[in-house]
Amino acid sequence: MTLSNSRLLWIAALLAASAGCQTPSSRVKATDPVPPAAAPAPVDSSFDWHVLVIAPFGSVLKDVPAALHEVLLFRDQDPGKDPGKEPGAVTPEDGECYSADTPPPQFMAHTPDEYMLCFKQDRLSRILATVRLPQTDAAAVFAVACADWLKNAAPPDAAASAPTAAAQNATACEGRDATIHFSAHFEQEPETALSIVLEDATDP
Repeated sequence: MTLSNSRLLWIAALLAASAGCQTPSSRVKATDPVPPAAAPAPVDSSFDWHVLVIAPFGSVLKDVPAALHEVLLFRDQDPGKDPGKEPGAVTPEDGECYSADTPPPQFMAHTPDEYMLCFKQDRLSRILATVRLPQTDAAAVFAVACADWLKNAAPPDAAASAPTAAAQNATACEGRDATIHFSAHFEQEPETALSIVLEDATDP
């Protein structure tokens, strides 16, 4: 049994149409660009240590916009004998330290476990804060935050008008921004914790 010419032409037309539909698809797949990698999530404002400064350094206690209570702390009576003492340890020179009765400012997207304001000669001279970070990405978060802090920072012993890269490594970040000296320390053991000390750089 033979097919008529018209039927043969009809089948040939169907095959050609089918091939025509598939060819562009294969060409598109071959030339499609690889989608770009997702951009890293932006760092929110809580990663800026300035959020911890709720009152200008030099403010008197009554001018701090928060209800505070005095914190009685163990003080190193002779920090000079212990050069390896923990950064941010309270010494007799810090004066009186206070903690806020209300929740402290969010820092590094978390509520600090410790937040203190210290007054020397009745003037705000030092702020200390400690925040716990998720263990899985704490080191990376600290590195990103430190790099951001150092963008406009000067070394601790340099003039604030000469911003350059300040001290930075895997566990420490230190510099001076305008009239504030910042010193952060990251610990992975026994817990992932970031401690930061802010001091009035103009205080002799």
